[in-house]
Amino acid sequence: MKRKGTLTVFLSLALLVSGAAYAGSLNSTAAPGATNSYTLEDVYNRLDTGAAATQGTFTEPAAGPGSTGHTINEIYNLLDKRAFVPKSGQTDCYYDDGTDGSCTCGTANCPSEQDGGLEKGVAWPVPRFTDNGNGTATDNLTGLIWLKNANCWGKINWATAITNCSGLADGQFGLSDGSAAGDWRLPNLRELHSLLAYKNHSPSLPAGHPFSNVQNDWYWTSMSGSATTHNAYFVDLAHGRVQGTGKFDLWYVLPVRGGQ
Repeated sequence: MKRKGTLTVFLSLALLVSGAAYAGSLNSTAAPGATNSYTLEDVYNRLDTGAAATQGTFTEPAAGPGSTGHTINEIYNLLDKRAFVPKSGQTDCYYDDGTDGSCTCGTANCPSEQDGGLEKGVAWPVPRFTDNGNGTATDNLTGLIWLKNANCWGKINWATAITNCSGLADGQFGLSDGSAAGDWRLPNLRELHSLLAYKNHSPSLPAGHPFSNVQNDWYWTSMSGSATTHNAYFVDLAHGRVQGTGKFDLWYVLPVRGGQ
């Protein structure tokens, strides 16, 4: 019995030492105040209303949170509550009298209340895209993963676009991402529209975008028309226009995967 007890103590100590080695030091090497951080309240408000906050030096609270405090559960539940609208990408003001070209916001015939003056919406991350080095790029604003090659099949009809995207897989069109058939899809209208930058044209994409073979033309979405279901929506990557067209028409395709 004594030998068994000794063995048990020895194994317990060994596990503790091993766990500490893998977990690292259980003691903080620096006080929390050594770095600036956001509070849980800041995180909650950012998710709830989009309000920006400023990082502050950590101060050990003298008491528990008051009535304005929020729990981790409350913050988690907000993750699916809001889908904030991103900025359009337009940063200039333009004349209201039909004159072409930009103008100084707030001057004559150049209202500052227009989109380029207000610049409302969620700011784009920097960098906006991450080139994954495997034929894909991740949009850091939406988390969507896009095929970098924006012209795999030339102009095709809507049904073929859906089929081709669904069949896309590793080894095709420069892909080395391990994807399989069924992982990719034709983007819906909001997904494809999320790529647009209304400051630019030809193409209307963010500066420094990672796409190749972009056509200054129309691209299919997976969304059928609501009133005329024999049509489908498509997006003009040259100027950012959105329209509906017959499903037998021939247009370009930009596959996507990921998302919720």
